[in-house]
Amino acid sequence: MDAKDILGLPKSFPGTQEKKPRQQKEPQRKPDGISREVYALTGGISPLMPTIEVSHLKRRPVADKEKVTWQWLPFTNSARTDNLMLYHWVRVVNGVPPTGDYQFAKYNKSVDVVKYTDEEYEKYLTDSMWTKEETDQLFDMCERFDLRFIVIADRFPTSRTVEELKSRYYSVSRALLIARAPSVADVAGHPLVKEPYDMAYEMERKRALSAVLSRTKQQEIRDTEILSEAKRIMESRIASKGVENVDLPDDHTDIEITEKGTHAESPSPSSNMQPSSTAVPSAAITENASTPASLRMLRVYLRTHALDQMVQAASSNAGPRTIKRVEQTLSDLGVHIKPKVPTKAVCAEHLELRKEILTLFNLQKQLQNKEAEASATRDTSFTEAPGTPKAPGRFVDAPPSPPQSKRPRKLKASDG
Repeated sequence: MDAKDILGLPKSFPGTQEKKPRQQKEPQRKPDGISREVYALTGGISPLMPTIEVSHLKRRPVADKEKVTWQWLPFTNSARTDNLMLYHWVRVVNGVPPTGDYQFAKYNKSVDVVKYTDEEYEKYLTDSMWTKEETDQLFDMCERFDLRFIVIADRFPTSRTVEELKSRYYSVSRALLIARAPSVADVAGHPLVKEPYDMAYEMERKRALSAVLSRTKQQEIRDTEILSEAKRIMESRIASKGVENVDLPDDHTDIEITEKGTHAESPSPSSNMQPSSTAVPSAAITENASTPASLRMLRVYLRTHALDQMVQAASSNAGPRTIKRVEQTLSDLGVHIKPKVPTKAVCAEHLELRKEILTLFNLQKQLQNKEAEASATRDTSFTEAPGTPKAPGRFVDAPPSPPQSKRPRKLKASDG
């Protein structure tokens, strides 16, 4: 009941229209593959990208489940010759045990020890320090213990050192290898022939190694100090030797200079010319003489940096104009002012070429001076000779010509 029923009022007043009931919307079913939260946010609107149902995807085939068990099974090892059967745990899949050889048999490696006959022993392998029985025992044990000479020396019937056993084995193997080869050149590259075993060297090596390993801490510190002091002395000697090389040229330099002086004593048309020793450098100047002392002390330096200093030292007596003429001459000859590949040989040839160009300029200058002196001497002797008629066209005592009158300059309108 409501208030209208209590008051006895009609439920609907005249003139009013009853409201039509709204049609209820059918609830949309949430599609599969979309969570409830995502569907509530989208409001049922279809997504821009199509969704793929999980059922449409390719399903992974269900593999048969493997039944794995571990079983205690017997096995044999092909590395053994006694066919001993042992047991171990094996992984068995679906009741099928694994087949094949023992998995660790592949690690069984043996050494191929050479064999010899009695005839070969008597012909190639006899040794006054070894008997045939000892040699046979040695080779049998080398094959049995795979050349483990420490084990062999421990089990050898006679008292032999490891070095003696090694020396005998390798000397016999080397002799057999050379004897069985067609020629020595065919086996020259074999390690046994190329580098034979040296027992004395091996004993000395072990002695030195034992001495090094048996040192105390104080001895190690003392040895380190001695080595550092020896290094310092060696560096000081090298430095002093480099300074001495600057003052004292090499012997072959003196020989070349002497030979050049011997050739200079022979008569030649230019023997009256005496160029200065500084302007005409000798072609036999060695690298020690041309390299600055500061660079020679370094022992290792950039040759391009050294080349600039060498060029300056070689052109120290030349002026700026002469240096420019040298560079112009290099350009005319098609030579770079600085070598593109500044190796030792290239830099030496470049310096030699510069020195020869300077020598050429100096000789040309001296030739011009000599020609000027000769011309002046010839003119002086010609004018001072008595009774010599004067050459026509030369007015020695001619009176001076009268001064020429200049034409008056015309006046311009601007001057008035």
